[in-house]
Order: sequence, then C-alpha cells, then structure tokens
Amino acid sequence: MTRTITPRRALISVSDKTGLEDFARELSRRGIDLLSTGGTAAALRGAGLDVRDVADLTGFPEMMDGRVKTLHPKVHGGLLALRDDPAHRASMDEHGIEEIDLLIVNLYPFEATVAKGAGYDDCVENIDIGGPAMIRAAAKNHAFVTTIVDVQDYAALLAELDTNAGAVTWAFRQRMAQAAYARTAAYDAAVSTWMAGAIGEQTPRRRVFAGTLAQPLRYGENPHQRAAFYTDGSTRPGVATARQWQGKELSYNNINDTDAAFELVAEFAEGPAVAIIKHANPCGVAQGDSFEAAYRRAYDCDRTSAFGGIVALNGTLDEATARAITEIFTEVVIAPDATDTARAVFAAKKNLRLLTTGGLPDPRAGGLAFRQVAGGFLVQDRDSGHVARADLKVVTKRQPDAAELDDLLFAWTVAKHVKSNAIVYAKGRATVGIGAGQMSRVDSTRIGRRKSEDMAEALGLAAPLTEGAAVASDAFFPFADGIEALAAAGARAVIQPGGSMRDAEVIAAADRLGLAMVFTGQRHFRH
Repeated sequence: MTRTITPRRALISVSDKTGLEDFARELSRRGIDLLSTGGTAAALRGAGLDVRDVADLTGFPEMMDGRVKTLHPKVHGGLLALRDDPAHRASMDEHGIEEIDLLIVNLYPFEATVAKGAGYDDCVENIDIGGPAMIRAAAKNHAFVTTIVDVQDYAALLAELDTNAGAVTWAFRQRMAQAAYARTAAYDAAVSTWMAGAIGEQTPRRRVFAGTLAQPLRYGENPHQRAAFYTDGSTRPGVATARQWQGKELSYNNINDTDAAFELVAEFAEGPAVAIIKHANPCGVAQGDSFEAAYRRAYDCDRTSAFGGIVALNGTLDEATARAITEIFTEVVIAPDATDTARAVFAAKKNLRLLTTGGLPDPRAGGLAFRQVAGGFLVQDRDSGHVARADLKVVTKRQPDAAELDDLLFAWTVAKHVKSNAIVYAKGRATVGIGAGQMSRVDSTRIGRRKSEDMAEALGLAAPLTEGAAVASDAFFPFADGIEALAAAGARAVIQPGGSMRDAEVIAAADRLGLAMVFTGQRHFRH
C-alpha cells in the first residue's frame, strides 16, 4: 500500500478541546467538510465554522444522555468501508453511507476522573464507548482513513497535508493507526486497573500496564541497548514530574539512580536530609542542622563512590549546599525546590543536571511495582513498610539507649533502599558504612566495615567510623557469624527483622558480645 488519500470529510468528537478551533478552521480552509457531535459541534459553530451534526447523518438524535450517538452503520460504515471493493461500494450506495476519511477523536477523561478521586458511578460514566469504537474502526481501515487521537498530532497532520498537496501518505496513516491502538489499549488498561481496585480484585486474571513516551533515550544501561522513558500518568513527585533546569538529557541510568535517591530521601519528613546514590545504591545518607551539613556528612561515608553520583535533598537546595556539591563531579541533583542563588551556582557546571519536583513522594503511599521475567512479569505492592519506635521489640539483655534507638531507626530506613543483602552502619543519623548487594550477609557486613576503615584513614581518624555504630540488616541473621562480624567492626546496637530458626543462637551471641538488639518483625528485601 503506497497510495496517498485526499480527505474530504472529517468526523470530529473530542473531550479535550485544546487547539480545536484553530485546527478545525485549518481543515475547513483545505476544503475538508466537518462532521461533529454534541459539545464539539457547538464549540465549532461558536467559532463560526460550518459543521454538520452526526444526528443529521444517521437520522437518529443523540440519546440516553449522549451514551448513544455514533454507534450507527452510517458512521461505522463510513469509517470501515473499503473504497476499492465493489461490494462495499454497492452497500454504501444502497444504504446512503458517506465516506469518512479523517477521524479526530479524544476520549472521555476517565484517567483524570479517577485521579481526582471521583466516586464509582462518576468513574463508570466517564468510560467512553463510542470513541474507542470509532478509533478502532478507523485505525483498522488505515488503508483509507487517517485517525488522530492526540492533540499534539494536529500540527503533524496539517504539515502532512501541506507537504502532499492536501493528501495523506500511507506511512503517516500507519503511524497514526499505531498511535490510535496504543491509546485505546492504554485507556482500557486504565479502566481495568481502576475497576480491579474498586472491587478489591488483588490478582486480576489479566493485568495491563500502559505508558506515554516522555523521551527516547540515547541508549539503555549499555550503549548497545535501545531505550526510552515512559510516564504512567501518576502525579507522584519524582523524575517523571520534575522540571530540569540545566544539563544534558538524562540517561537511562541517570533516571534509575535519581528515582532511587529521591525515594530514599523522601523517607525523612523532618529536618534536612541528603542521600548520595551510585548504581541505585546509597553510598552516603545523612541528616543535619542544614543541608550543607547533611551533604558533607553523607559525603564522608564514602567519598570515593560519591564521585559522579546522584544527590537528593528532601527540601530546598540552597547556595551553600550547591557550592559544596560542586566541589566534586556530580551527575544529577534532585530536590523539591532550589533557590535562585543555588541555580546560579550550578549554572557554571553545564554538565550537572538540576531537577526540581515541587514536592516529595509519600513513602507510605500504595501502588504497584512490576518487573519483567522470561515469559511474564512479577507484580507486587510498592514497599511502603514502616516501623516506629513503639513497634520495636528488644530481645537482648542490654537495652539500647535513646541515641542508639534513634540511629537504629535511621539505619533501618536507609537499609530499605539498599540492595540485598544489605547492612547499614549509622552514627549520629548519618551512614558510616554500607554493604550492599552481596550473596552473603556476612560479606555485606565486612564490606561496610572496610569502607568505614578506608574513610577513617582518608579523614585522618584513629578508629573506623563503625566504632560505636548502630547497624541495620534488611533481613534476619541466619547464623551468629553475622553478629560476630558486626561486633568486630565495633557496632554497639543492631536492628533486624528476626524470624530465623536460629534467633536464640543469634540473641545469645549478641548478649555475649554486649550488643543491644531489637526486632522489627518486618523485612526489606530489595533485589
């Protein structure tokens, strides 16, 4: 199929009327007759355009509060008829069916209705029926019909008409048909996902996810992998909703790491907090009296890994913190906001990306996370688990003191965002050693200690930072060797889920070594 088609009649029925009047006027100027429904027809007439009602075409008025208006053979026949098929032509002539060459439809705002928290009945009423039916019909017949479902394609259609002397090419119709089916698929996905939640169906027989292209990416995790970034329509503050003030386009790895950093720092609702992330793992997290102080304490956890990392703040980036960050090479900084003077500091660093989000994501909010595996994908709730001081169970003879409890909860919060097996040493609400992503929990313990020893040497300290630290483990200790390794690192208190068959052995080892230990009853595996 290579032929171009010159459209003579357009059916327009849109909920989103952005740019409608100017667009329709341009179609009319090119000699295309306008056919429309209800509110769209009224808007076009209000703009002084000559438009024919669909009811005049079908011989039936809109009925049932507009639920039935385009579900008619004279509409669908005009969209679906094969113009080069004699039998189709005969049917059109017999039943007075006119060709519809161009369909411009966008759907009832179902997703927006759900997003604003509307009730069940209102959501159901905003499920479009006629629109998807027409879109699917026109897209199927893209050999003859052009289908436009997105406002941003209005200009592309007009350019296509101008380039081809009022005609539309086969390639353009193909692209628009693909976009049309993607839109109806996403729409149905939104409806089915909402309904599953509304009726309490936790594991629906079919699960569909949809996204809208935010940007093609230069490549994926590696240069030989193609990649793109899609948004899911969520308003959760983060990379997808952020404003980028400067710097080159974000890469696949930038987006992944920046999301990890911002989700972590959002866990801290009170007081300045800073997280530094490298390869989706924190290499330093701290709170302080100021963002500059918090940043410097986070940086001192692992200065080597922080180079070329991602920095996230839970509040407004200020000039002093910006200057501290620019002392080393940093890929991305993300924060809810930034002062003019902070942005001015970063302006001299052309390769540094600055993102502001206007808010923080809620770490306790629900939602789904999914991951592809061969032959399918895994779906689970987002890890919104949280423990408070009252949830902790002291299991050792020695009770942790107030400062230790504070650091235990801090370390536990960070451990939730460290790849398993995860061990986090903390002191004074700052990480001082992190062991991440190891097959053995003992190895994570040793890595965190070794990093602490390296930093102590770099800082000219006599003892490693893990001396007197509180430690969090994302899962239970299966054997006492992990506790012994923590004690050897100088740790004084431990927080862990508990639940091992050898809990008694682990507790006895902690008592023997003089450690305080608390159980949370909650695990934070992160793979």
